[in-house]
Amino acid sequence: MRIDDPVAKAEVEAAFARYEAALVGNDVETLEALFHDDPRTIRYGGAENLYGMDAIRAFRRSRSPQGLARNLSGTVITTYGRDLAVAMTLFTREGASDRVGRQSQTWIRFPDGWKVVAAHVSEIET
Repeated sequence: MRIDDPVAKAEVEAAFARYEAALVGNDVETLEALFHDDPRTIRYGGAENLYGMDAIRAFRRSRSPQGLARNLSGTVITTYGRDLAVAMTLFTREGASDRVGRQSQTWIRFPDGWKVVAAHVSEIET
């Protein structure tokens, strides 16, 4: 198995950047398109445990578009073979200097492109 195949890694980096832009811009349609539409897709958030795309979709559509801006740091994207990747990043939000967010995503290449199948978002005090 090749780790960090340059083509696969570039594709996931582009998908990750697209996700981040959609997240801070509250582009719900793009966020939904980047998650695998399946009842087994999971997103653990700061205050919610979402099982399946229907729950993730409902969360995204009801979330406030305010206060979504953030700064990323320590981002690591690793590909395993040509069809699996893990993306990990830290983030901070303006006015929350005592907290750091952590985000992890598992990406799989499907026939229609790279999709998140599992995600976890949490915060810790610094």
